[in-house]
Amino acid sequence: MSLTLVPSPAELVAWYADMGITEALDETTHDHFAAPEPASEPSRPRPTLPPRAGQGPAAEARPNAAAATAPEDAALSARVLAREAATLEALKEALARFEGCALKATAKNLVFADGNPQARVMIVGEAPGGDEDRVGLPFVGRSGQLLDRMLGAIGLDRKTDVYIANLLPWRPPGNRTPTPQEVAICLPFIQRQIALANPDILVCVGGPAAQGLLGLTGILASRGKWSEYDTGTRRIRALATLHPAYLLRQPLQKRLAWRDMRTLKAALDALGAPEPAPTARVD
Repeated sequence: MSLTLVPSPAELVAWYADMGITEALDETTHDHFAAPEPASEPSRPRPTLPPRAGQGPAAEARPNAAAATAPEDAALSARVLAREAATLEALKEALARFEGCALKATAKNLVFADGNPQARVMIVGEAPGGDEDRVGLPFVGRSGQLLDRMLGAIGLDRKTDVYIANLLPWRPPGNRTPTPQEVAICLPFIQRQIALANPDILVCVGGPAAQGLLGLTGILASRGKWSEYDTGTRRIRALATLHPAYLLRQPLQKRLAWRDMRTLKAALDALGAPEPAPTARVD
């Protein structure tokens, strides 16, 4: 009877190694003469930086419906919504529903207006800043405080004597300058807001507002000069002046802004005192 010797597992592995077999067979055919495929590195999540001192946590990303809307369609939708608003309150509600501007997705609040809608003077700035975005009112930060002092110097109070709004009702990220596309989309709303407020004098504060509403370029050259703004039903006097944020950076230019404020004061004086509101008869 012959004996059959069965090799141990270690001896089998050693024999396979001597024969040049370095890997076990499996059910998938492998081309060992092909160039090796580069190993794909597993995707790693981007690190999240801690917030800076005094800065709150990053805002949670919100779905951006404007990303799927063509700019032409968004501008058309804005014109329709603005035209349908018969009152300032209806216009504010229409803006709150509007999803055509991407700025809405990154802003905290809609910044519509402040002051007296019945005032003779309407002031339009560029766009909300960080303080305005947080509070939901225009011109409440350092620029707003300077604007209040400028108005107070000619006897105007922001709550009773002026109506204040912005070219754009949402804050651009990082306080950057609004893009022409963003201005074009939001323009029908501020145009309707001016028409509904129907002021006697429109003051455009800063270059973007002066260009967007009056077509003026070069704020230093165009400031302090009267022009006209057509609301569609009447033409009103309009004046461009320097933005308070610019004056904070360039204090020497405050003398130019003071000239503009005196020009505004003279125009108001020429209009005379406003007619008192009618009172109900008591029989």
